[in-house]
Amino acid sequence: MKSSFGEIVNSDQLVLVDFFADWCGPCKMLAPILKQVKNELGDSIKIVKIDVDKNQPLSSKYQVRGVPTMILFKHGNVLWRQSGVLQKQDLISIISSHT
Repeated sequence: MKSSFGEIVNSDQLVLVDFFADWCGPCKMLAPILKQVKNELGDSIKIVKIDVDKNQPLSSKYQVRGVPTMILFKHGNVLWRQSGVLQKQDLISIISSHT
């Protein structure tokens, strides 16, 4: 059974949401970085990818103006957000500061 977006971001686990688009070059650069972050941080974080072209109401709700945009949630609260690509270590530092 698939969880709804609300259930996912309201969990007590850190959730990093990657708002992306298939046509976006920087999004393609970010994808392997997110895989490395997940491999390094394991179960301490959940990473969810949202295609802005297929989920316009959600993109609108979170005021996503450019892709990639990453938003870090815990208990439904936005802890951090940024548009653009970050290097793996920078992303891990930011996530770790919220654990």
